[in-house]
Amino acid sequence: MDMMTKIAELTAENMKALWPETEGLPAADEIRGLLAVPPDPALGDYAFPCFRLAKPLRSAPPKIAEALCGAWQHEETASVQPVNGYMNFFLNRANFAAEIMDELTEKGDRFGASDEGNGKTVCLDYSSINICKRFHIGHLSTTMIGHSLKRIFDFLGYTTVGINHLGDWGTQFGKMICAYKKWGSKEEVEKNGIDAMSALYVRFHQEAEKDPSLEDEGRAWFKKIEDNDPEAMEIFRWFKEVTLRDAARVYDKLGVTFDSYAGESFYNDKMEPVVQELRDKGLLVESQGAWVVDLSEDNMPPCLILKSDGATIYATRDLAAAIYRQNTYHFWKCLYVVAYQQDLHFRQVFRVLEKMGYSWAKDCVHVAFGMVSFEGEALSTRKGNMILLDDLLDQAVVKAREIIEEKSPGLENKDEVARQVGIGAVIYTDLSNNRIKDIDFHWDRALNFDGESGPYVQYTHARCCSVLRKAPDISGVAPDWNALTDDEAQALLRLISRFPDVIRDAADKYEPSMVTRAVTDIAQAFNKYYYEHRILDGEPAQAAARVALTDAARRVIKTGLYLIGIEAPERM
Repeated sequence: MDMMTKIAELTAENMKALWPETEGLPAADEIRGLLAVPPDPALGDYAFPCFRLAKPLRSAPPKIAEALCGAWQHEETASVQPVNGYMNFFLNRANFAAEIMDELTEKGDRFGASDEGNGKTVCLDYSSINICKRFHIGHLSTTMIGHSLKRIFDFLGYTTVGINHLGDWGTQFGKMICAYKKWGSKEEVEKNGIDAMSALYVRFHQEAEKDPSLEDEGRAWFKKIEDNDPEAMEIFRWFKEVTLRDAARVYDKLGVTFDSYAGESFYNDKMEPVVQELRDKGLLVESQGAWVVDLSEDNMPPCLILKSDGATIYATRDLAAAIYRQNTYHFWKCLYVVAYQQDLHFRQVFRVLEKMGYSWAKDCVHVAFGMVSFEGEALSTRKGNMILLDDLLDQAVVKAREIIEEKSPGLENKDEVARQVGIGAVIYTDLSNNRIKDIDFHWDRALNFDGESGPYVQYTHARCCSVLRKAPDISGVAPDWNALTDDEAQALLRLISRFPDVIRDAADKYEPSMVTRAVTDIAQAFNKYYYEHRILDGEPAQAAARVALTDAARRVIKTGLYLIGIEAPERM
């Protein structure tokens, strides 16, 4: 049992003892949720606001706080003080250290994990790259937020399904085949991959300006794809294979995997039943030749389902995809990790699902995120300044290698550590702030070993490992937890003790940056402890306690880095 839960349960028992006939008093779970960390450590380790009790007890919060503190008889857990309507708890430091360290010893690398998601499935739609296009920095956030959330939900016992909803449908693929048939070769595409396909696509548009009939040829090839023509489908599938081979290099560097690559084309035969269902339920309305679902009562524009030429669009496919995912995976939540510009689209799709009578529509969630700029400049494909993600990651590794060569010239496995640090720096930058905030990527910030950065946290992990390698064999020595009652050790222990709550909150809010922030705070607290205390000196029992705390910090930092998709080098 963690300390916050223990304090909450003891407080709930005190309330029942003091006011046995009063209804409406909070249970232990609610009390735990109300416990806060005072801004000033002098005010205690935790504080319970008694304002919540004013109405059921018909009394002023300061009086309630005084009564609760006066009845407190659990000094082995914490001492208490009433302050301005708050019940402030000061933990018994040695006992607190012992409880946290015992829990860490028991749970090991599973500290913070749980089985609360047992029997529940979370579908995550993320990355969702386009076929025949390169993987650029604009795909970084959807890929890493989705990947981190998948790891977080896995860690909490959920069954997760990572879905790469490929952009693999549309007239552009007919144009691609047309260009390939006229000017391309299998050898060139196999050799140069997406670059060769991109060049063909550019040439198509250049030639189409001179000869507009090419547009008709492109549409005709796409019609062949729609009609499942053998030649068209063979080329189309091959284009997908080439694209996914190229993307696999980037995903391998990032450590990202998926359970499904079912993209837009997968839902071709699944849309007509959805359209028919919308008709049968009286939801389709004709509008200027097109068919829409009216959402005016929800203060939204109509949701376009079929264009005037009968063609389907994104919303039609997303409706089919959501229904398919529910029927296939029976999801508890279906998360769409897509940029905030698509907010209206998803609000429309989810509302249409509700109007169709699907109660699970409420479990579809748009996990929005901000835009990425590079060194202060907005990125644009049209302006030609889009940074390819492959190039960014390679450059990060090169820069990390140069820094390592300067700071640690004698380090073994420099190339491997440079890979871990360079890739980690890019991921940390992406997941360091609230996901809805825009990101401005700067090399000097991302690869700073002294500030709030991926390399800083990784270096702290390596420092913990270094201390543990130097520690004498004290495996048979019982730790003296009184050695961890100083302010620095207690600050570190408090952060470690809250780590399981942070993971749950990150899952509840779909916010990986909460884990990033927590692991950074733990790294900073450990470094302060490291500089203020000689970990391996003193009596063996005292050293054993300090070594155990160092190992706890190492373990939690490694777990936190893993949850946001970053590796933890043992030497740097």
